[in-house]
Amino acid sequence: MTTDASTAVVPYARVDELGSCLVHGLAVGLSIAGLVVLVMKATSYGGPVAVFASVLYGATLIFLFSASTLYHAFQYRSAHALLRTLDHLGIYWLIAGTYTPFALIAVPGVWGVSLFGVIWLLAIAGSVLELGILQRYHHAAVFMYVAMGWGAIAAFQPLAAHVPKAGLMLLVAGGVAYTAGVPFYLAKRLPFHHSLWHLFVLAGSVLHYFAVFLYVLPRPA
Repeated sequence: MTTDASTAVVPYARVDELGSCLVHGLAVGLSIAGLVVLVMKATSYGGPVAVFASVLYGATLIFLFSASTLYHAFQYRSAHALLRTLDHLGIYWLIAGTYTPFALIAVPGVWGVSLFGVIWLLAIAGSVLELGILQRYHHAAVFMYVAMGWGAIAAFQPLAAHVPKAGLMLLVAGGVAYTAGVPFYLAKRLPFHHSLWHLFVLAGSVLHYFAVFLYVLPRPA
């Protein structure tokens, strides 16, 4: 009975790791292609700020999904802890990276610069905590991710004034997708819980990408 119980868990774990690796491996390819498209549009219709915001946003997408893919692909003890840390750091950076085009392109003036500065200061603070105390309190780290992601609601008024309604709906829908995946991430005993979480992450990323591409980046006059 002991053998049956232990071997029953292994296939789920292995398939879950494989599923996570495949989902985010696909996301790496999509992120690279997406970055190229963003930069092309920013170069054609925007200025240096639009290009900078596009590169930073695209780079955080590529970093997170690459770190996640490698983390789930390689189970060697020596590299596993490092890749896990990079994976978690990438979450903070992607949240800040996602808000960067909204802050620097869509929202003009002090509000935009302030949003950019605050969100990246939070990302840096979260990264420092992730390297220390949050490694022991994982649920607190998850709370930090969610709070940081929704924290920019404080700037909703200037966002609503400068981002079309459809773009705001995509932004909110992406946040809902990320948040809806959190229960699966925390449900450690649910088979394939990590793969399901990563599907929600991919969905949220896609929704946010189209919000940026369609409604934030400069368009032809």
